[in-house]
Amino acid sequence: MHQGGPFQTSAVGILSRPVFAARPCAASNRSGLSRERAAAPCSHRMLCVIAYRAEISEKLMQKRTDSFTKMPGFGCLTEPLLAEHGERRQKLGNNEASRRKGGVRYKSGHGIRPRPAGPKGQKAVISRMVHAGARAILIALLVAMPALFLAERSQDGAQIIALVALVAALLTFVEYVGDYPSIIEFRDAPPFNRIRFLALLFTVLTLTLIGRGETHPSSLSLLFEHVGSGVGNLLDFPYSPVRLMVLVATDEMTPRQIDMMRTGAGLSYLVSLVAITSFIFMVRVLDWPVRRGAFNFWINLPLFDPAVGKDVLYRLKRDGKVNVALGFLLPFLIPAIMKMATEIIDPISLTEPQTLIWTMSAWAFLPASLIMRGIALTRIAELIEEKRRRAYEQADLQAV
Repeated sequence: MHQGGPFQTSAVGILSRPVFAARPCAASNRSGLSRERAAAPCSHRMLCVIAYRAEISEKLMQKRTDSFTKMPGFGCLTEPLLAEHGERRQKLGNNEASRRKGGVRYKSGHGIRPRPAGPKGQKAVISRMVHAGARAILIALLVAMPALFLAERSQDGAQIIALVALVAALLTFVEYVGDYPSIIEFRDAPPFNRIRFLALLFTVLTLTLIGRGETHPSSLSLLFEHVGSGVGNLLDFPYSPVRLMVLVATDEMTPRQIDMMRTGAGLSYLVSLVAITSFIFMVRVLDWPVRRGAFNFWINLPLFDPAVGKDVLYRLKRDGKVNVALGFLLPFLIPAIMKMATEIIDPISLTEPQTLIWTMSAWAFLPASLIMRGIALTRIAELIEEKRRRAYEQADLQAV
């Protein structure tokens, strides 16, 4: 023990001695106070001892040498502190390394995602742009397909189709390249939109090839025409959607054009039925949409506000039923509306191949899309109801 002063003793002695022990204060003795006053606990001495102990502890945490931790009576105090301090510094180092490697993490509507930074973040951004660009090109080709395969008679019509294709491609690219949704539903819940796109693409493609077969016949166009004619004749019974669509034909149309209407109606209606059946299989058998992870309500239903109106479960079930019912009735309502519109305004000319293609595609695609949306909303309502039931059961078990 050093004798240079009251605060130059060893660290072991200071930490092993009680803090509030009654010992004469050197400052009191030098000022000439009595022994009784000097023997009493001194607040100045207590503050100095506390400050000295804090200084010793800080030095121990900074030095962390083996010789210091092996001091007599000191290892049991310093080793746990130094181990905890080392683990904390190691975790901070790992977090710093992950931050520099993957980018700063931030909160967004999707949850916590790494902000693109470095080669890995740039690769993710480029991949998203490539996927969005591919979708935009496919949409543009879908819109321009009838005009590309069939001869366009007017220059103005070709320019309008090119403009519509460009606008559709731009909207698709903007929708899929951004983090936040706008109007497209079930964007991150495949294969809902993929089934709809494939159904519309196949319908437009087959009808375009059948129309092209009138001037440039091929084996593929003859095959599609034969299949469509058979399905159209099979579905052409009284009060069927195909029969109602055939009744829209005007008196100026030739029997060949009426047969083309029946073929297009039968083929497009068959494609819509296949799309609906495929989606039902995905929902009931492959457990859509939770098969690939959690379902994000805000991203996949951007136009649905859960804070407005009644309970979310009630609204989802109601909207699902309305969509299914409307999708079932539209194939019957659209021909009736077209027939009544012919008495008020000039009817559209179904003798034009492109007009016939888009009319038949919309007549079959819109009801199928509504039915699929109704099935999807009903499925989401079932998932929410099941989650609520589990939460109530867990709460009851915890209460017991």
